Amino acid sequence: MKEHTIKSQEDLFRLLDSQFKPSTHFWDPFYSDRERKVPFFNNKPDENLVSYVHTGMIQRGRVLELGCGPGRNALFLGANGFDVEAVDISQVAIDWAKERAAELSLDVQFKCQSVFELSPINEYDLIYDSGCMHGLLPHRRIQYLKMIHDGLKSGGYFGLTCFAPGFGGLGGPEFELSDWDVYEERGMRGGLAFTEEKIRYLLSDNFECIELRMMKEMDKDSERFGVPFLWTSLWRKK
Repeated sequence: MKEHTIKSQEDLFRLLDSQFKPSTHFWDPFYSDRERKVPFFNNKPDENLVSYVHTGMIQRGRVLELGCGPGRNALFLGANGFDVEAVDISQVAIDWAKERAAELSLDVQFKCQSVFELSPINEYDLIYDSGCMHGLLPHRRIQYLKMIHDGLKSGGYFGLTCFAPGFGGLGGPEFELSDWDVYEERGMRGGLAFTEEKIRYLLSDNFECIELRMMKEMDKDSERFGVPFLWTSLWRKK
């Protein structure tokens, strides 16, 4: 009886979760085919993350990456002297990331774990998300943003890369789907797109914006990852 009785916020979250397919049903098969023509399967870090490191916008410290996939950003940070922990909900992706780390002799801690199982308190100098938030159901965003704020040290940084609307032909959503639409349609059409206004609305109360721009497009021969349908942004905890 108690399993179907709402008493807490988490009970409500689980009820809303139950209206959608578990995300692992998508991500494990997605990462199983390593030959799939997906730009972020290549072991290249985000161009904005490289910029943050090389220009000194962020300093070496303890990092948590959310939704790390096969580990391309975590491995870059590890190779540049950061102490890195990285999580993803897909065990297939984590296994791939661990293989890459072993090949490069890098000590990066990869773990198959939901971001909603994390409860860090003032632990990290940087929390980085390249494509996690835009795949979350809107009600879970409440828990997600609180976890990031609580997990950062005072003055710590949050790096966010997410879909911008209007680029359906290039791999991103064609338009911004409202949070209300998600529940009416019971789906997110492959991920949510965010306008600049919405990103600032979600983050500005608790974070100071250091940089917010579109990702720069990188050619196939570049050592950096960059596609023109993603926002990139860096925020400092207030």
